[in-house]
Amino acid sequence: MDLVAYVETAPRRGETVTGRAFRTVPGGKGANQAVAAARSGGSVSMIGAVGEDDFGVRLRASLADAGVDTTGLRTVEGESGTAHIVVDDDGGNAIVVVPGANGTVDGLADGDEQRIAAADALLLQLEIPLPGVIAAARTAWEHGVSVVLTPAPARPLPSELLAVTGLLVPNEHEAAVLTGKSDPRDAAASLLAHVPEVVVTLGEKGSLYAVRDAEPLWIPAPRVKAEDTTAAGDTFVGALAVARGEGRAMPDALTWASAASALSVQRPGASASMPYRTETDAFAATLNGSRTPS
Repeated sequence: MDLVAYVETAPRRGETVTGRAFRTVPGGKGANQAVAAARSGGSVSMIGAVGEDDFGVRLRASLADAGVDTTGLRTVEGESGTAHIVVDDDGGNAIVVVPGANGTVDGLADGDEQRIAAADALLLQLEIPLPGVIAAARTAWEHGVSVVLTPAPARPLPSELLAVTGLLVPNEHEAAVLTGKSDPRDAAASLLAHVPEVVVTLGEKGSLYAVRDAEPLWIPAPRVKAEDTTAAGDTFVGALAVARGEGRAMPDALTWASAASALSVQRPGASASMPYRTETDAFAATLNGSRTPS
């Protein structure tokens, strides 16, 4: 559950500021990507866990309302995961995640292998224990299912996970943490030694797509006035997975995902801000495609 405080300027260490609004919004990177994919027209199942608290009830209901199959969503003792978010007037955010029930997802449960095997793609994030991520990714790889990994929160990735990842989607900060390289192009080139495809998201600057033995492509982001960037990256990944599943070429898929992300940042909240397919289609039709970075 996202606990979001809106402020003019985010507080520095030791500083107290007065906020202008507070919202409690269903979130979590996995749930956000599930909702984004569902609203983009995908058929989505969620594997994860919520607690026995009121947040857990609300989180399950919000996924179901978005059309996500929650059969694989476990209910465990204790509290649901929370994210404590400060959003400033420029749309920037800072987030503290408390895993809660997410910390129990350290492996697959009954029925999870069948859910993964039936999918076109498995979207993974790092807000559950790494053994759970690896187990899911390996299962997908064994069944020929594409693994799309968002390495957030950023941490070193074991070779056994990278070996079964088809597409890695870090933001520029995460790419730098993973590689030690601040230039996104250099970071992407370094990551291609471990995975076949990389998309580095660059916020308002767009995204960089890199594949082995080819020049990288820069996909510009639409120019919009951002109100809240909280779920921009998750919206992008969810929409991208649907576009790839439909067989679109990557430049077109990335432009379409960028359109979805640009729509989401103009609205408050996480999953509540995510556009529906008809909205993304209409906005994407007004955009140009990709460029080769200079």
